[in-house]
Amino acid sequence: MISIILHYLFDNFTLISTSVTVLLLYYFSTSTYDKWQKANVPHIKPIPLFGNLAKTLLGLESLYEGFDRIYRQFPNEKICGFYQMKTPYLMIRDPELINTILIKDFTHFTDHGFYLDPSINLLSKSLFFMNGQRWKIMRQKLSPGFTSGKLKLMYGQIKDCSKELLNYISKKSSTSDEIEIHDLLGKYATDVVGTCAFGLKLDSMTDEDNEFRKHGKKLFKPTLRQLIINMLGMISPTIPNKLKIQQFLPEVIDFFDSTFKEVITYREKNNINRNDVAQTLMQARNELVLNNDSFPEEKFTDTDIVANAILLFVAGAEPVADTLAFCFYELALNKPIQEKLRQHICETREKHGGEFNHSYLANLHYADMVLLETMRKHSGVIVLFREATKTYPVPGQSLVIEKGQKIIIPTYSFYHDPKYYPDPDIFDPERFSPEEKAKRLNATELFFGDGPRFCIGKRLAELELKLGLSEIIYNFELLPCSKTENPIQLIPKGMIVKPKNGVWLTLKPIIRQ
Repeated sequence: MISIILHYLFDNFTLISTSVTVLLLYYFSTSTYDKWQKANVPHIKPIPLFGNLAKTLLGLESLYEGFDRIYRQFPNEKICGFYQMKTPYLMIRDPELINTILIKDFTHFTDHGFYLDPSINLLSKSLFFMNGQRWKIMRQKLSPGFTSGKLKLMYGQIKDCSKELLNYISKKSSTSDEIEIHDLLGKYATDVVGTCAFGLKLDSMTDEDNEFRKHGKKLFKPTLRQLIINMLGMISPTIPNKLKIQQFLPEVIDFFDSTFKEVITYREKNNINRNDVAQTLMQARNELVLNNDSFPEEKFTDTDIVANAILLFVAGAEPVADTLAFCFYELALNKPIQEKLRQHICETREKHGGEFNHSYLANLHYADMVLLETMRKHSGVIVLFREATKTYPVPGQSLVIEKGQKIIIPTYSFYHDPKYYPDPDIFDPERFSPEEKAKRLNATELFFGDGPRFCIGKRLAELELKLGLSEIIYNFELLPCSKTENPIQLIPKGMIVKPKNGVWLTLKPIIRQ
């Protein structure tokens, strides 16, 4: 009898406990779901726990498809709301308002809105994750390393890297009609950033086991670990910090951390002074870490310097490789555009006596158009993130964006919206002719961001891209091969658009008399 009573009580306790747990979880996951209804903001009804990105979280659609789905459901709205699990987000759909937020009213939206624990995540001290006054100070100290004058001094080093790239392709094309160029261009970009930014001769082209290349790829590669961390962060941004989880692979961060510390120590010990990014970082270290008299309220350490060294290295390599690979893919499939570009490069080259200099690059106007169209169709960054750092009354609307509100700017969706780019699936560089650009609103072209928080490495990236593009097109004809995908398959996970199976092409050497 007693056992029956205990069994009954236990079963009921289990049932009650389970019910209470489910109810608490439901309340927790839906407690914010009335925000956009109360604010009268157009939005999609969220699914408990998952919000509006359930398909993305379950791997049924990519992140860029998820954001684009939300974007397309509100074609006539300037602003719409959605929920990333339980976190309310605003999606800004109006280019005019975006331009105002990024530039005119930047002081209300200075931060990206990511909060990583500095004691766990070294990269939290890099420019991308820095917020407020600390970001402003560090940005001011690092900007001199990317001026036009500084970059001109790097031309020779980049030219040497391009020669190694051409030699490698020449050897490869003599033995095979099918070359996977994405990884190859990753090696080129790694060598350029290594030598120009940090004075390192990496030889990624010939060293198949190059540690820099290997760890740089790992940092951008979507993994199950990264997916789980992202999901935990979507539930609550504080969870990964409380669990002491590093956002990025510890072995990758440890490698770059120790390497760049060695670079800085070696150069200081041997009094080596070069016109490169490493020198700018060392100058920032001198002014912010060793002799911080200008900003006594902010305490900087060596980890702030190393974190930015890592960011500048990886951000200058992999994204450049992605853009060039997609560009060559499109040129191989669009022969008339490739021929027009080659003629333009040859004429510009002849006009400047075959010299690789600032004037030559500045006059590669059609190459600029080709690269911009590549970045539009194969956008590397699918959204821009911002967080309101002050309460912001939206101009011309009754909506007030509260301090702390997270917003996204759906750049990928703009680039594929027929309203701004007719027939968006067609590769057409003429979209970026001066006449066509003048017809479009500014915020529909945010390839490097805009306003005070635009990409600090923009000029260096453009230099890498234009040289790599002009050298390959001048020396090789690009053709599809049996392994060329059409349409190209993309990695379904992650925040960056990347080719899933590489980019396979035939590169046929051009013989000139």
